[in-house]
Amino acid sequence: MFIVAFVLFLAGMALFAVAFMVSAFQGLVFAAGILLICLAMALPMHIKAK
Repeated sequence: MFIVAFVLFLAGMALFAVAFMVSAFQGLVFAAGILLICLAMALPMHIKAK
């Protein structure tokens, strides 16, 4: 689970960087990065609670 969360976290950080490079849909790409990082944080907490 750690690997999956870490990959999601890195993908979210990459989307943050890409958001400033794309010419269209910057907000959407940035929001997708935020959602991926939130998911990366929530998955281990949810799995651990069960």
